[in-house]
Amino acid sequence: MKRAKITIVGAGNVGATTAHWAAAKELGDIVLLDIPQVGDMPKGKALDLMEASPIVGFDANIVGTTDYAAAKDSDVVVVTAGIPRKPGMSRDDLLRTNADIIRGVCKEIKRVVSGAIVIMVSNPLDVMCYGLMEITL
Repeated sequence: MKRAKITIVGAGNVGATTAHWAAAKELGDIVLLDIPQVGDMPKGKALDLMEASPIVGFDANIVGTTDYAAAKDSDVVVVTAGIPRKPGMSRDDLLRTNADIIRGVCKEIKRVVSGAIVIMVSNPLDVMCYGLMEITL
């Protein structure tokens, strides 16, 4: 049986935690993906998780990258990308910022991945789900 491939877009706190639990539950091999501006951060987080695998006792391959090409052939894509809401920031302010981020993420997912289940986690969640329409259209 083929092992599932899970891509997590956004390697911040939510994305890294999602990768951790997906690996611990052995849901599949994981690609932890973030923007190029973060440098090697996704690689570092993936390496930390991989080094814990013998101690925790899970068998999952975890790769960190800033290249969407690594998401090819993913079965599931979890989108955690976006900025968190800051003190004094309205929901509308968060929407404006994260909508641009999610629009770009959706275009890249559509370009590289076909047939995957896409799970949106980014906030404000209800509005960000509209970004998924760009993948399906």
